[in-house]
Amino acid sequence: MAPVVVNPRAGAVPSSDDDVEKQQQQLLPNYDESSPAASATDEKVTATNVENATAAAAAAAGANTADAKAANAVVLRGRLLEAPEFVRSLAPERRAELEKQLKRKIDTRLLPAIIVMYILNYIDRNNIAAARLAGLERDLHLSSVEFQTAVSILFVGYLLMQIPSNLFLNKIGKPAIYLPACMIVWGMISAATAACTTAGGLLANRFFLGFVEAAYFPGCLYYLSCWYTRAELGFRTAVLYSGALISGAFSGFISAGVTWGMDGTRGLGAWQWLFIIEGVATVFIAFGAFFVLPNFPRTTTWLTEEERILAVWRLDEDIGEDDWTGSSDQTFWQGAKLAFLDPKIYVLMLLLFCIVASGTVTNFFPTVVNTIGYSSVVSLLLTTPPYVLAVIVTYANAAHADRTGERYWHIAIPMWVAIIAYIIAATTTATGPRYFSMMLMVPSVYSGFVVALAWISNTMPRPPAKRAAALAFINAVSNCSSIYASYLYPTSAGPHYTTAMVVNCVTAAIAVCAATVMRFILVGLNRKLAAGVFVDGAINSRPGEPVNPFRFKI
Repeated sequence: MAPVVVNPRAGAVPSSDDDVEKQQQQLLPNYDESSPAASATDEKVTATNVENATAAAAAAAGANTADAKAANAVVLRGRLLEAPEFVRSLAPERRAELEKQLKRKIDTRLLPAIIVMYILNYIDRNNIAAARLAGLERDLHLSSVEFQTAVSILFVGYLLMQIPSNLFLNKIGKPAIYLPACMIVWGMISAATAACTTAGGLLANRFFLGFVEAAYFPGCLYYLSCWYTRAELGFRTAVLYSGALISGAFSGFISAGVTWGMDGTRGLGAWQWLFIIEGVATVFIAFGAFFVLPNFPRTTTWLTEEERILAVWRLDEDIGEDDWTGSSDQTFWQGAKLAFLDPKIYVLMLLLFCIVASGTVTNFFPTVVNTIGYSSVVSLLLTTPPYVLAVIVTYANAAHADRTGERYWHIAIPMWVAIIAYIIAATTTATGPRYFSMMLMVPSVYSGFVVALAWISNTMPRPPAKRAAALAFINAVSNCSSIYASYLYPTSAGPHYTTAMVVNCVTAAIAVCAATVMRFILVGLNRKLAAGVFVDGAINSRPGEPVNPFRFKI
């Protein structure tokens, strides 16, 4: 049966879908959701009147008042959108069971694939640090500055491509094709690093590697936000980022094995074998990803029709607005414009920039660990425990953040721990305390970082084009710190790396300040939403309906 919505001023019961549409328009006359004045429109139409009129209409149609109140409905683009018939027919217990099964099915298919892909993405981006210990600088006759430039130039290409890539992904709506295709290209570029013989060749290779790799991480952040509700996103973001942490653990073992056992094999140096092995593995996994990854909920064929309906509806229900519906609804520039006009994006940008800046030590982690005084192989092995601990801490922090719905303290506390770690590292050369500080650096920065990433999607949930642009823009700007950070870790600055540790401390402290400002902003906006005041960028109540339950997560 068609959804029944009655204009209390009309006093008639709609008899057809056309009548329903007309009375919805009468109920919400000339509503412009982009205008702050919209919240004051038609003040005489109260929530009580709407509820009573709806109940009366339902009774006239043969239903009772209890059934009318029990109907699932949200407001979508200025009109009431009732839950699909399949969802309405489910008892609450049955729906909870089906949602649990659906999430398990999505998790099983999506998360393992993107974790493995991100492991290789991160290895291919950062294996140059291990290659340094395996003889890259020596064989290519690189100066310290040339090596640092080779590290930093990747992030120039990386930041240039992120926004266009995410907007393109949002437009085509085919992540199951786009992401693996990009992976094949960057795997080939990474393997080709083994053929570099000069500094110039290495710089060009690294630039194009960053250019293509830029598609993956911001694309995955957007990808996840198209499948999971705001309450589920924090933990899934942590699961995604665990790929980076696992890669840090495994790359130490792989690099140690290659350095110890393959140097000189078939006339190639250990660093060359490192790039070849990891690049070929990337291409191999990418071909498999074509057959595993889903697209978006509406276009995924391995879900049943009922599962697709439920997957789409629970996202609609979460924030009261539909998500990705088709490529024709997605515009490149409108999404970017909406993102850049939202002041919250700049606070979040500062927050993420400072967290990433404080964590740039991970780009040179083997070099920093090597200052303890062990051999290159042992130093590579010692990089593994901090990343293993980071996986555990990051999962726990993100899971607790999702369970409680809290974001601020799950970012601020880890950043204070990072500050303590950097102070210890800058003030002592004793083996025990110094390695203890390294055990704290990686878990603290990464556990705060993944919660901050989820905060972006929580704070700017819809429309999808805006969310895609915001995620890409913030991630691109945050990685700018990696351009200058490489010059903070010349071998001559060891073992203390005082300047680098001071910069890390300062940026971690600024990150805490930015998170505090963001919290105050969102608390104020939530108060306005509770009072029924229009808030730009939020899911607002429409005239004549109760206060919308949407609130920003703080």
